[in-house]
Amino acid sequence: MTTRQRLHRDPDPRLRRSLAAALCCSALLVVGLLVVVGLRVQQVHLGYQLDTMRAERARVDVLLRQLEIEVATLSSPGRVETRARQIGLTVPAREQVRRAREYVAGGASGVAAARLVRAESVIR
Repeated sequence: MTTRQRLHRDPDPRLRRSLAAALCCSALLVVGLLVVVGLRVQQVHLGYQLDTMRAERARVDVLLRQLEIEVATLSSPGRVETRARQIGLTVPAREQVRRAREYVAGGASGVAAARLVRAESVIR
């Protein structure tokens, strides 16, 4: 009587360890590649931002130059004088000009103090 028998093999623990090691190495390799790809994508993104910022800076530099030219043009003495004449300003007469030292604050000297003394005497 011969019965058909099945052979039973015990699993080899070395095979299981080598498969686990291969799986860990593969996982580390995939994670490493994903990190490298992520860094490259970030680098490209930052490159685009840098190009945008450079273009913006160039635009601002051009605008700054235009504004400096406009300020220089608007504050030129000839233009200021012409504009002053257009709105009715004239050169002050000699008696209209006062020097700053005539108006000394806190003291009893100068034109302002003399006017104050005269005004007080008229009121009394």
